[in-house]
Amino acid sequence: MRLVPCIAAVFALVVSSCVSADVIVLKNGNRIVGMNATADGDRVTYQTSAGQLSIPKAIVARIEHDDFSFSSADGAGIAPPVSAPQIEPATGYEAIAQKTIHDGGVDYAYIESLESEARTGAPGATNKVAAACYAAAQFFLAKGDSASAIQQYRQGLEFAPHNFGLLMNLAVLYLRESQFTEALNPLQQAREIAPDSADVYKLMGWAYYGADKTAEAIDAWKQAIKLRPDPDVIEALKKAERDQALESSYREGETAHFDLKYYGGAAPELARGILGALENDYNDLQSQLDYTPPEQIAVILYTGQAFADITRAPSWVGALNDGRIRIPVEGLTSVTPELARELKHELTHSFVGQKTHYRAPTWLQEGMAQWMEGRRSSSDAAYLVDAAGRGALPSLAALDGSWIGFTGDNASVAYAWSLAVIESIIARGGLGDINRLLDAMASAPSPQVAVLQALNMSYDELQQQAVDYLNHAYLNN
Repeated sequence: MRLVPCIAAVFALVVSSCVSADVIVLKNGNRIVGMNATADGDRVTYQTSAGQLSIPKAIVARIEHDDFSFSSADGAGIAPPVSAPQIEPATGYEAIAQKTIHDGGVDYAYIESLESEARTGAPGATNKVAAACYAAAQFFLAKGDSASAIQQYRQGLEFAPHNFGLLMNLAVLYLRESQFTEALNPLQQAREIAPDSADVYKLMGWAYYGADKTAEAIDAWKQAIKLRPDPDVIEALKKAERDQALESSYREGETAHFDLKYYGGAAPELARGILGALENDYNDLQSQLDYTPPEQIAVILYTGQAFADITRAPSWVGALNDGRIRIPVEGLTSVTPELARELKHELTHSFVGQKTHYRAPTWLQEGMAQWMEGRRSSSDAAYLVDAAGRGALPSLAALDGSWIGFTGDNASVAYAWSLAVIESIIARGGLGDINRLLDAMASAPSPQVAVLQALNMSYDELQQQAVDYLNHAYLNN
């Protein structure tokens, strides 16, 4: 059995206006991700790629602000919430933002006029460019266009290279895109501007950890804690120190796409075989999912006990992907068929997680990982159809979030049901529908909205489609 990563790096600095990504937690447990969620009268309004939406305030339990929400997660995630420091809005920002964003788009001519003014050395002109580029970046983020948002932040920094807000927002966006090495450059510049900022060191820790530079991550997090105690950073530091202590004596192997560490008792032939299998899987996933991870993926091979000590995962977990692919291999000397499936499964988590910015719900992560490793629903179809008839299957909404507290039996049902749902999507529309769904997950305010956008159906309709598929494909009903 396997788990998915929970990466919830939460940070939203403003260069001038407090525009942030928030999580609206409903009383039924569902979560909606949107921009600038606010309570106004008897409604809660929030911005999405589809424009401004609102829901009744009576169904809302709370609003969690400043959440970049790389959800999908079980409790073993690598990036806990990161609170944003408050930066006062720049004078005149609202007027600049209104001139930058209007009529449903970005006024590039206006931005160019500000840049021309800045080139003359006019007082305050560079701050105007920064404000306009920030407004444009926020517009693109609301539409789910991270690449254009990054371009706007970088453009603003060409004129205002010491703007702390732009640097931090750019770093957060790079982290969201799993471009950990890229995130370090703006963070290092931000550290020069604010050497006593705990937030800078906190984010630097995540960037180093994501880039598989554990020692540097530990140093950064220690400095963050020294500047401001933070329970999230303390937990991250403990985990990184466990990694470092155990892996200090590990051997290493490397390919173009993977950085592998393995304990001394593992045969070098096994390590080479694993790297070869992963490279083949990488090429296959790259083709089928139309995505290329931006950086090397870390892989760690453990003894069974070391795996348990490091991951602290439930006993039913056979491998884990928490940003690093962690696999127990004690007693193996070659890549067995079961290990090969496990490798493909965990690598799929890396692809799906990064492609969706870690917003994919757990049922999508686990269903995709099983499908890609070659599992199918033939042996579970009868049980699932019967359970559906009795109303005994969990809803997809109940499988959106963490499975870490599931019992072994509950986890088995969740895995089987998730695979059936993915099979039904592929049977209807092929991997094209899957890739549209993954793209929608990266920017939609909730998994339910992503399913509606990509597949034109509700969660209930998707569940019924899966039951109908099982009946037709395996039971001839």
